[in-house]
Amino acid sequence: MKLSAFGRKFTAEAGITSLMDDLGNALASGDEMIMMGGGNPGHIPQVQARVQSVLADLVTSQEGMRRLVGTYDPPQGEKQFIASLAELLNREYDWGLKPENIALTNGSQAAFFMLFNMFGGDYGDGSRKHILLPLAPEYIGYADAGIEPGLFRAFEPEITYTGDHEFKYRLDFDAIEVTEDTGAICVSRPTNPTGNVITDNELARLEYLAKKHDVPLIVDGAYGTPFPNLLFVDARPEWNEQVVLCLSLSKLGLPAARTGIVIAAQPVIKALSGINAIMNLATGSFGAMLAEPLVRSGEILTLSRDVVCPFYKAKMKRAVAAFSGAMEGSDCPWYIHKPEGAMFLWLWFPGLPITSLELYQRLKARGVLVVSGHYFFPGLPEEDHWRHRHECLRVTYSQDDEMVAQGLQVIAEEVQAVFAGN
Repeated sequence: MKLSAFGRKFTAEAGITSLMDDLGNALASGDEMIMMGGGNPGHIPQVQARVQSVLADLVTSQEGMRRLVGTYDPPQGEKQFIASLAELLNREYDWGLKPENIALTNGSQAAFFMLFNMFGGDYGDGSRKHILLPLAPEYIGYADAGIEPGLFRAFEPEITYTGDHEFKYRLDFDAIEVTEDTGAICVSRPTNPTGNVITDNELARLEYLAKKHDVPLIVDGAYGTPFPNLLFVDARPEWNEQVVLCLSLSKLGLPAARTGIVIAAQPVIKALSGINAIMNLATGSFGAMLAEPLVRSGEILTLSRDVVCPFYKAKMKRAVAAFSGAMEGSDCPWYIHKPEGAMFLWLWFPGLPITSLELYQRLKARGVLVVSGHYFFPGLPEEDHWRHRHECLRVTYSQDDEMVAQGLQVIAEEVQAVFAGN
């Protein structure tokens, strides 16, 4: 089979496809695999019960069922949800949103594919522009989302030590460079894979750079504020016409509904809706209709603040304690990135004798699925020999606490064996 350049690119090996294949194959095999690789949210009984109640109301209503499965939404997305969301965000934050400032997509991954290729790549006038990632490591799903190769440019972070076995990445504003070849700036908050949360001040500085160079600042808030609010530090949501704020219903507890939300200036939303029409005809209604009553009442914010955030914060503390206990007394160098949000531990083993990919393979053979850290540095030059990229693992703690603790114990044993030369 002969493929176009597009076909070859999107059928080649990629970090995100490897991750999803691993997860799917492990589930299909029925093996007792400890799943600590993906970003599947935990199952929160209070959230599930509320969603089930909304669904029951919909399916017992003839009009609700018709809207749920029987009609196409416009390419911009389900109108009632969009109107309710604009009203909620204006009430809470006084953003001055109109429905024309919001579009829905079939998941955040689709939103970023469209946005990155809207603002990056060939401009048709002889120029090509990149998407600037000011803080590597960044989300694995960005890496292969560009139609053209070399779409991203990233910068190494500053590393500060915040505890005996804790560190934090910080933006290196002295190194970050926005040029005429920059099409957009993008940052996740909190960051997948590390749980890092850039401060309100750092976000304001990025916004200043974006405004100065007249490029959009894309803020990936899939885990962030105002919902699902997987934040363990204070951080305010920010939007104005310089910002493209991307939200999601997945981490609230609706990953299978595939509902991404983009809040942006009206020309961006109009363009995004046009691409939606060509790629998808229409976006799915399911997630928007399940969430609309929660948005209309404001319950989505209280659920996020009072239920979802405490659920993950407690799991984070248990995971940190489990890994710290498993490594107690070890001579191996080890650090956890300061967990400020999301649902991951980012583990760093300075001087790791093998690569993180080899460590991932050893762990997989022992029944523990994680993700090798080297996938999370899109945009750094290939010739960059920064060893740090190959010394880290991303570990998800969203699943059953006992299984997570078992997995962390295996990771600790395997790392110590590697350092011991076994």
